[in-house]
Amino acid sequence: MTANLTVAGLLEEAAERLRASIAAREPSATPELDAQLLLAHVLAVPRTRLKSHPEERPHPSRIEEYRRLLARHAAGEPVAYLTGYRHFWSLRLAVTPAVLIPRPETELLVERALALHPATEGRVADLGTGSGALALALASERPGWRLIATDVSEEALAVARANATSLALAGVEFRRGDWYEPLAGERFDLIVSNPPYVAADDPAMTAPALAHEPRAALTPGLEALASLREIMRGAPAHLARAGWLLLEHGATQG
Repeated sequence: MTANLTVAGLLEEAAERLRASIAAREPSATPELDAQLLLAHVLAVPRTRLKSHPEERPHPSRIEEYRRLLARHAAGEPVAYLTGYRHFWSLRLAVTPAVLIPRPETELLVERALALHPATEGRVADLGTGSGALALALASERPGWRLIATDVSEEALAVARANATSLALAGVEFRRGDWYEPLAGERFDLIVSNPPYVAADDPAMTAPALAHEPRAALTPGLEALASLREIMRGAPAHLARAGWLLLEHGATQG
C-alpha cells in the first residue's frame, strides 16, 4: 500500500492528520502548508515540485520517514525544528532547539531599522540575537553597517555564527553576554531586540509548540516587562546622538 502512494495522496493524508491534531487546538495552524514543508524536506525538493509532480510515488523509506516527522509535528514539535531551518526576511536560517524560531512579525523591526537609518554606514547592536535573524537580515541589506550581536547563550551564538558563515555575511560580530554586558563603553546608531516579553504564567505559554522552544527566549519570568525595562534603562548609555532603540513587544504592552 505504501509503495503506491503518490505525492498528492501523501499530502492529503498528512493534512487530514494534522487538521485532526494540531488545528483542533491551535486555530492559527496551517496543516496543508506544514504537510508540504515536511514532505519537501524529506524528498529534498522545492515545495513547487510537489505541486508540479503530484503523481510521483516516493520510495517507501521516504514515506516512513515522512510519517515519523508528521507524528512528531502532530505531537507539537515545530516544523522548523524538524526541518532544521526557517525562512526570515530573504534568508534561510538554520534553527535548533537552542534558539527561538524567527517569526514573520519580527521582520517589522528590520523594516523600521532600515527606514530609520538609511545611511550606508552605521553601528548597530542586536541584543539577544538567538539565531542571528535580526542582525543577519540587516547585514544582508546594509553591508556597510557594523553589527554586534549579543546573547547570553553560547549554544545560540553557535547557531548564529553558523548562519553568518553559511550566508557569507561577515559584517556581524557575535559576543556572549547578557544584553549590554559585552558592549561596555560602546554607542550605536540603532539598537534592536526581540526580548522575552510573555509572563511565565500567561496561558499562551501552555501551547504545545512553545514547550520545544528555549523558555528563556520566551519569558523573563512572572514580570512580562522585566527584559524590556532592563533594555530601555540601559539604552541611554549606548545610543549615539539621534540613535534609535527598536523593541518587539506584546500587542497590549505598547
